[in-house]
Amino acid sequence: MNKDIKIIEGHPHVRYNAKSYTEYEVITKAKAYFEDMDLRRSVREFSDKPIPKEVIEAIIKTASTAPSGAHKQPWKFCVVSSKAIKKQIRKAAEEEEMASYDGRMNEEWLKDLKPLGTDHNKPFLEIAPYLIIVFKQTYGLDNEGNKKQHYYVNESVGLACGFLISAIHQAGLVTLTHTPSPMNFLTKLLDRPVNEKPFLLLPVGYPADEIYVPDIKRKELEGVVVYY
Repeated sequence: MNKDIKIIEGHPHVRYNAKSYTEYEVITKAKAYFEDMDLRRSVREFSDKPIPKEVIEAIIKTASTAPSGAHKQPWKFCVVSSKAIKKQIRKAAEEEEMASYDGRMNEEWLKDLKPLGTDHNKPFLEIAPYLIIVFKQTYGLDNEGNKKQHYYVNESVGLACGFLISAIHQAGLVTLTHTPSPMNFLTKLLDRPVNEKPFLLLPVGYPADEIYVPDIKRKELEGVVVYY
């Protein structure tokens, strides 16, 4: 019998081959990863420089390593590079954003957004070489069209999006999380099935040659952690 495979409760399990590091290496790797991720910023000004498709495929494969409820992997990544479709998405998104800025958002919300310099104009939706629209699958469908239950869908897809953002940064690219509300127009434009709902839109590309981002600070450790 293969010692790397073990049957548990009637199901095959494979040996987990964890990498082994010294305590020093663990500390060094953890700090290095933080220092790199601390450079990550949401960027709204993109270059139209092309990106190899294999890069997009690699970051999506990384996102798909995220944990999910009962391993149902309830996500679908729709990758848009078509200029015509990107133009349609921008038009529809800006219409929704205009409605939000002109009435849906309350005064406090608008005040909180002001330092970030955002408005309803979203040129990056056409300039960035790729748009990745993440859809959540509220339930699954088998080959006969029968519904299959999914679990912890929002949590699972949220984790996958976090992995995706990290992978984008690690590849030397930039993105931002764009959530025009409502996002139902994306379902129609991309002709997605009834069990999929738009969750997040991420433009992906290189940053423009010279850009400036808001001078904001992240909370200190004491503000985000409690030890017991």
